[in-house]
Amino acid sequence: MTETTESNPMTETPKKRRADFARLTVRNVRRVTDDAVEVTFEVPTELEDDFDYLPGQYVALRATIDGEEVRRSYSLCDVPRRGEVKVAIKKTRGGRFSTWANEQLNVGDQIDVMNPQGGFTSKHRLTSLNSAQGVADEVAANPQLHLVAIAAGSGITPILAIAQAVLSGSPSSTFELIYANKSSGDVMFAEELGDLKDRWPTRFAVHHVLSREQRSNPLLSGRIDVEKLNTMLDHVIRTARADEWFLCGPFELVQLCRDALAARNVPEDKVRFELFTTGTSPAGEGNHGAPVVVEEDGDNIVIDFTLDGTQGQVKSPRAAKETVLNAALRVRDDVPFACAGGVCGTCRARVIKGDFEMGENYALEKDEVESGYVLTCQTRATGDELTVDFDA
Repeated sequence: MTETTESNPMTETPKKRRADFARLTVRNVRRVTDDAVEVTFEVPTELEDDFDYLPGQYVALRATIDGEEVRRSYSLCDVPRRGEVKVAIKKTRGGRFSTWANEQLNVGDQIDVMNPQGGFTSKHRLTSLNSAQGVADEVAANPQLHLVAIAAGSGITPILAIAQAVLSGSPSSTFELIYANKSSGDVMFAEELGDLKDRWPTRFAVHHVLSREQRSNPLLSGRIDVEKLNTMLDHVIRTARADEWFLCGPFELVQLCRDALAARNVPEDKVRFELFTTGTSPAGEGNHGAPVVVEEDGDNIVIDFTLDGTQGQVKSPRAAKETVLNAALRVRDDVPFACAGGVCGTCRARVIKGDFEMGENYALEKDEVESGYVLTCQTRATGDELTVDFDA
């Protein structure tokens, strides 16, 4: 997730902004597969600017389920339209929020929605924020971009928004997609993908790979492994022409694709990726808000932080080895976070002073880490003091 130092409408990536929740009303709930729904939220006029976004960004949803606050992040699945935002929620085994949303969320319900965040966006600026018609402005300066995406399951949600924006916004750009699912019944937004193909038959191509359904082409049947992926990159995808790659799905697939592209010497700055989970812990089950007992005269680490221009301080027992996010939440309940698993980047802050270690990082770009940014849900102080700035 990068931020440019110069303002360039063609390459500008989203600037970091304060993560705030707003209470939004569900306008529509549409079933897209047997275990997935598209949820449309109504954005009131006074909040439309707060909910500007670029295709590929996400929102966090917050609801009280069985008396407990639960947060989950979901990608926005449509091009920007004033007055509404849409997400797709696929029910996962054991998923409290996704099960609740699929089975109980109804039109007229109100839940908390965080303003859009995230850097899984094209470095080629192809759309204006909240276009009134929901389509991208034509961009003559990028006449022949070729973008490629590899997605699995609900990983299609941000990809769909990006593809729609690219194809609408640049009259000669092309988009290729490899989309993996278990069966044809699991394909989310099958109708929308078909519409893209019908509308732009020479500029959009989608290759459906089904792991549990036999297809006429053996290459499109079974799980995507190293051999299958390389064959597709050699003979199906116009790999050499790709200006940018988008990878979205489970850890194993995304890492497989990243390794394959690295082996082909594809520059890192051409590869954008987003994970739903890290593969090591369930999404959203990070260490946040856990109770910690602090003895004032004990062996404590002092954590100072800035949030919304206000200074805060909290002591953290060295033996607790708690994250910066966990510590800060004990004294400020408005500290921004969503997944708490090193995936989304909502809890990003910059270290101003002190020693630390950061665990998982699947959200920050290399240059951000080099500039001192950390994911506070994965960062622990290793010295006596640590100072971080959430506003940086």
